[in-house]
Amino acid sequence: MFGSQLNPLKAYQAVGLDAAVATASPYKLILMLFEGAKQALVIAKAGMEEKDIPKKGMAISKAIDIILNGLRVSLNMEEGGDLSQDLYALYDYMARRLLHANLHNDLAAIDEVSHLLGEIHSAWIEIGSQVDNPNLG
Repeated sequence: MFGSQLNPLKAYQAVGLDAAVATASPYKLILMLFEGAKQALVIAKAGMEEKDIPKKGMAISKAIDIILNGLRVSLNMEEGGDLSQDLYALYDYMARRLLHANLHNDLAAIDEVSHLLGEIHSAWIEIGSQVDNPNLG
C-alpha cells in the first residue's frame, strides 16, 4: 500500500520506548542512556568488522549523541563538584575517541569507550538501590 510505511515491529518498539521514557525516573533514564550508548557501540563495532561504513558511521554518531547530548548534559555542574567535572571531561574524551575510531576504523578505540561506559554504568547501577530506596543506608 504505502512504500514508506513503518515496519510494525519498529512502530511497536518505538511506542514501547516512548512509554518507558515517559514513565521512567531520572535514574532510570540515565540507565537507558548508558544501555543505548553501549548498544550503539556494539552495532558500530559490527559495522566496522563487516566493512559497512554507513552502519558504522550511524552507530558511532548515535553513541556520540547519547554521550554528549544525554549523559554529559545530565550532569549537575553546580552541585556535582569534582565528580561532575571529571565525568564531563571523560564524556568529551569518549566522544573524541569515537571520532577517531570512525575516521581510522579503530576497533580498540570503540572497545576503550565501551569499557569506560561499562565502568560508569556499573557504578550507576550500584547507587540505584540508594536512589530507589533512599531510606537504605
